[in-house]
Amino acid sequence: MINYTNEVQNMCCVAKGPKHGPAPIPEEGKWVKAYEVKDISAFTHGVGWCAPQQGACKLSLNVKNGIIEEALVETIGCSGMTHSAAMAAEILPGKTILEALNTDLVCDAINTAMRELFLQIVYGRSQSAFSDDGLSVGAGLEDLGKGLRSQVGTMYGTKLKGVRYLEMAEGYVTRLALDKDDQVIGYEFVSLGKMTDFIKKGDDPTTAYNKAIGSYGRFADGVKYIDPRKE
Repeated sequence: MINYTNEVQNMCCVAKGPKHGPAPIPEEGKWVKAYEVKDISAFTHGVGWCAPQQGACKLSLNVKNGIIEEALVETIGCSGMTHSAAMAAEILPGKTILEALNTDLVCDAINTAMRELFLQIVYGRSQSAFSDDGLSVGAGLEDLGKGLRSQVGTMYGTKLKGVRYLEMAEGYVTRLALDKDDQVIGYEFVSLGKMTDFIKKGDDPTTAYNKAIGSYGRFADGVKYIDPRKE
């Protein structure tokens, strides 16, 4: 039962023209007119931030027929957010994309990431928009690579002392290589994921550490090497 004001009730009826429906959006290699939640299928990412901008979250969801089948929650900058992410990763799978949008995901940054991701999915701007049948459930893990660790970059610099590379996508930076002008020309790193895997397979920590070391750039040509955390 819909209640109408007296003004509306006293109006005469004017016929409506053609019904065009919603604009089609690209979804998993098809053009879809989305009328209901179940019409939505996509795989994409959203990035959110918390109220004091202390931390950020990257949320990846794989949605099939409106249902979240896979969720990857990555956080940085806030210790409490990592615990919230643990709950969010349990809460999200099995919900419809609309339910998830209206669910408290514990942390402002994760809620904001959900909002941003929702917009991309319902507007057809997903990573899988033009992939036939979309991406398989499990595709979220591919973002993490073989070590199943988030790719994190941490750099620090001051006007007085210059730059320090602390963490690269490859891993924890152990040494920076400098040339004769004290400019960075490469770095050495240890892949913590590989190191942990070696230890799990039976290597002692020292052996595992040495096996997980690599370098990038002209590291071998360095005139001087520094520990970016101590020097």
